[in-house]
Amino acid sequence: MMKTKIISLAIAASSMLASSCIGSFGLTNNILDWNKNVSNKWVNEIIFLPMACIVYPITGVVDVLVLNSVEFWTGTNPISKVGHEENVWGKDGKLYAVKTLKNGYQITRPTGEKIFFTYNKKNKSWSLEEEGKQTEIFRFNEDGTLKVVLPSGETMDVAANEQGAYQMRMALNEGVYFAQR
Repeated sequence: MMKTKIISLAIAASSMLASSCIGSFGLTNNILDWNKNVSNKWVNEIIFLPMACIVYPITGVVDVLVLNSVEFWTGTNPISKVGHEENVWGKDGKLYAVKTLKNGYQITRPTGEKIFFTYNKKNKSWSLEEEGKQTEIFRFNEDGTLKVVLPSGETMDVAANEQGAYQMRMALNEGVYFAQR
């Protein structure tokens, strides 16, 4: 009976892992980051050993079954660290600093200029703020579609799937595509 439960749990966990919602493991990584910075390497190891047997398996399961799934479907991790800053290489080959805010992200260009992507919970919308000017980029409609604001100022409703992404590309590029290498 016990073997059947363990096998069932292993199959359920495997199916969750295979669902492409890997996520960032925010809870587990937050605890691991805390553990790494407690004291010196010996104290860190002494704290790590019991946590590896008790705490990390629990946080791992919570991340896999709940938090990473929420992150996959909403695009945000409920445990993401406010104030966390990471350097990211842009497609232009330059280094950008991305800082997590309570309601979005601050991106610092290599020139020092700051851009803000912020989420408005009340309107269910994402906006871009640059040089003091705020522009809504898109909002979530009640029916699950997105209302996207085009550079011309016009809005367009698209499905939140591959077809909607294609419609957006066509609208932004006026239906013209060029091969790129």
